Amino acid sequence: MSKQVIAHDEGLDQGVSRQTFRWDLCRALPMGVVETVVTTFSILIANRYLDLTDAMKSWLVAGTAIGLLLSLFSVAVVRRLGWSVNVSASIAWLVAAIGFGIAALGGNSTLFFVGGVVLALLSHSLSSPLLSQIYRRHYPGEIRGKLFSIVGMVRAGTAAVFAYAVGIWLANGALSYTGLLWIFAGCSLLKGVFTMLMKPVYLRKSHQLKLLDAFGHLRTDAVFRKLIATWMLLGVGNLIAMALFAEYVSNERYGFGFDEAQISMVTTTVPMLAFILSVVVWGMVFDKMEFYRLRVLVNLFFVAGILTFFFAPSYLWLCVGMALHGMGKAGGNVIWSLWVTKFAPAENVGEYMSVHTCLTGVRGIFCAYVAFPLILWIGPFGVGMIGAALILLSSIFLIPEVIENWSSSSC
Repeated sequence: MSKQVIAHDEGLDQGVSRQTFRWDLCRALPMGVVETVVTTFSILIANRYLDLTDAMKSWLVAGTAIGLLLSLFSVAVVRRLGWSVNVSASIAWLVAAIGFGIAALGGNSTLFFVGGVVLALLSHSLSSPLLSQIYRRHYPGEIRGKLFSIVGMVRAGTAAVFAYAVGIWLANGALSYTGLLWIFAGCSLLKGVFTMLMKPVYLRKSHQLKLLDAFGHLRTDAVFRKLIATWMLLGVGNLIAMALFAEYVSNERYGFGFDEAQISMVTTTVPMLAFILSVVVWGMVFDKMEFYRLRVLVNLFFVAGILTFFFAPSYLWLCVGMALHGMGKAGGNVIWSLWVTKFAPAENVGEYMSVHTCLTGVRGIFCAYVAFPLILWIGPFGVGMIGAALILLSSIFLIPEVIENWSSSSC
């Protein structure tokens, strides 16, 4: 039978859980604001204000992925230094604020903009495996998905409202894109402040810096190895499509002459509203449903969203496609962030997650540089078909586990 380690929470302080949840809700507000950099505004600025080349836009899309790739080392470095997870993540977000500041101070310089935004996005994603350790340590296992999804709902709501408002402000000239970059810088700092207000979480200190030790779990844990492999297929299919959402509706070569407000609505507000409406349900399902069944179910929402979006004949159908993808993203966000808390031994959650985020970074970088040439070569319909096919293939590989666990639960 497939291994699934359900962590025990002996000695978990309910007061600490409530405090962490409270500050996590506060942190969700600036997190939602910063999330719109990836979903909408970096590519919108690139197309509408700076006229960046496809190669430069690939760097913007790859920024988060580069940070995820490097996050493999963040857990090892934090273990060696003996710093708390809270301090380490906050330092990364301070660097992110500096990156957005560099982009803003550069004015119309494409070099300053691309370099600053890539630095900021890279720094934001470095902390991903560290945050998983906070969730594992401070949230009870039986309601971890529910608590995480409520925070995700607040984050998505913030992103939806912020993107809608900023889209209108940019279209009307009420806000400059450099002013927007300063807002992102301030929100990066706020993320660090709220994280520092949580009870510190420390990893087991190591006396040697072993940067690649976490990959040893792939050799010894067959279940982890298969899940990571199927996640690569799913991730490549999804990330190729996601890299092109904003490009597809903001670049006039694809036939959509939308303004900033319409672009923000399609690429952020609509999917985030769908995210809000479904994320708490996904969180509760995560706590109750067998993992493999849930993984395949979420994948089907991604497939439906991608195909609808890239085959959409109108603005309305673009919104329908992004709503379906937003629902999938809500479930995917819960699974992506918390799945290791079900499969990894408690002390190794950060290490398992660092392998997961590192390989997410690998496929993210690959997709960022493949996506733009690919859509020029085979068109948006071809991109949609490839993305959907890879996601379906990843689901097919998990069917044996779905059947096995279904049979076991019915016995």
